[in-house]
Amino acid sequence: MLLFVTVFTQAQNSAVGNSEKLTYTASYNMSGILTDLAEVTMQTSEVKTSSATLLRLKCTATTYSKWDSFFKIRDLYESYVSPKTLTPYLYKRDISEGGYYKFMQYKYSHKTGTVKSLKRKKRKDGKFWEENKTIKIGSATRDLVSTLYKLRTLDFSSYATGTTKSFTVIFDNEENTVNFRYLGTETINTSIGKKNCYKLAISLSNSDVLKGSNDNLIWLTADSNKIPVYAKFKIPVGNGELKIKSATGLKN
Repeated sequence: MLLFVTVFTQAQNSAVGNSEKLTYTASYNMSGILTDLAEVTMQTSEVKTSSATLLRLKCTATTYSKWDSFFKIRDLYESYVSPKTLTPYLYKRDISEGGYYKFMQYKYSHKTGTVKSLKRKKRKDGKFWEENKTIKIGSATRDLVSTLYKLRTLDFSSYATGTTKSFTVIFDNEENTVNFRYLGTETINTSIGKKNCYKLAISLSNSDVLKGSNDNLIWLTADSNKIPVYAKFKIPVGNGELKIKSATGLKN
């Protein structure tokens, strides 16, 4: 699997604080019209354990009430990481989508290069089944949530247009390679003002989950916070957007 470049692995967190809250509107193309379907939040908080102080990265997705009868979504993704390096120690994914339920948990052991995985799903009869595994991972492998936040620690101002950074992400007990290609800067209008942004294209190696070469994009503010303010995605069943509504508690 792909390894992180040294500069990425050692990058320290100067962008993400412990009281940040970002709120977004998620839209999906329905019959040719982009329709606002859900609210997405990304929130950080400090968590103290008996041995360390961690940063909780919490992401939620909730359909607006008028769409609940059509396809109700109540998703939670969270990662508990080092505040300095954003190295993950615990990850949880708890999703409920239109009657489908799934829970995933990863406990990282960086000394042994393994993850203890717990999967829980609901059967058709309403009962639950569980699966426990120990999975070998690479030294730089992390979950999806901590990867999104780690992306914000990169120094895009030093990148030439076309530079690609790749990340190894564990998802559904499998390691996948996620690629971000730097497309330069672009100024866009958002609900929190006009922002000069770093524009990135996203792709997955050996996967057709994301369609097109430049159809999956994310814009991060070109400042010391590097918060995501806009994203476009195209998947086999359609396309959509994510637009920021508000941003509070920023570190810088």
